[in-house]
Amino acid sequence: MSAPPDSGGRTTRAFTPDFLTELFRNPLDPGYADAAARRRESPAPAGWRGASTRAVSVVVIAVVGFLFAVAYRETMADEPSRSQARAGLIAQIKQRESETDEMTARADRLREEVGRQRDAALSGSQAARLRNLEAGTGLGRVRGDGVVVRLADAEPKDDDAVSGDSDAGPPRVIYTDLQKVANDLWASGAEAVAINGQRLTATSTIRSAGAAILVDFRPVTSPYEVTAIGPRSMRDKFDESRAAYLMRRVAKETGLSFQVRDAEDLTLPAAPEPRLRYAQPSVSPSPSPSGSGDRSSSPGPSGSGTSPRPSGGVR
Repeated sequence: MSAPPDSGGRTTRAFTPDFLTELFRNPLDPGYADAAARRRESPAPAGWRGASTRAVSVVVIAVVGFLFAVAYRETMADEPSRSQARAGLIAQIKQRESETDEMTARADRLREEVGRQRDAALSGSQAARLRNLEAGTGLGRVRGDGVVVRLADAEPKDDDAVSGDSDAGPPRVIYTDLQKVANDLWASGAEAVAINGQRLTATSTIRSAGAAILVDFRPVTSPYEVTAIGPRSMRDKFDESRAAYLMRRVAKETGLSFQVRDAEDLTLPAAPEPRLRYAQPSVSPSPSPSGSGDRSSSPGPSGSGTSPRPSGGVR
């Protein structure tokens, strides 16, 4: 159906009863065509439009530049205070480290003095037996030949964030690696074991706190050296252990470093004095009437609750 021309010669849109067909035939609203025709008949001056565009661009650039200038000024104004606070924190850390080293050295001197006074008060056989017990429990300094196991994190790669951890675990040493190595060194005949100079005892713990590894609640960092004093057969037994096999496979798949070497004349320091704890009898709760008492929400020894696994990954 054609549309009749108007008095100006333009074709007007005719509305037919079939609105859906007409919508597909003429999807553009006639108002757009009228506006385009008016622009063709009386075009706006090009110079005015270009001048307005340039003026708007200049204003936007000026506003953005002003905002950048204000942000830079505020950042530079706060920089001295941040630098001063950071320098103060660094100075406090260094001071605390120095005080800790001095107190540790003083504790070692006092421990040696106590040992000399004790040996003088005891007979020769009793003093020798006590020294042997201290060496076996980790409370005495020991020297001898042994094995050094060195573990180090893999070098960071650009594709780590994309590929993620492999089946063997993360490409870094985790706390369970040190646990396995220390346990298999004990099983191989080690008489004394230390991790990065921290002596292990029967009550020592190797755990993680976030990405940090703690040995007896003291942080240790990569590279990790697990030093053990023991018989000559200890190296061969450890090489055949499950921990050595696992770490060699992990090192091959993830790129972390795992090395085992013999060492002579090793010296392992004494562990800190243990903090003795005494058991206290538990107070039994009074029985409540059947059906009226509230049940405790915390599981008992036979409950199904489990403690959360420490962070740091597993293999």
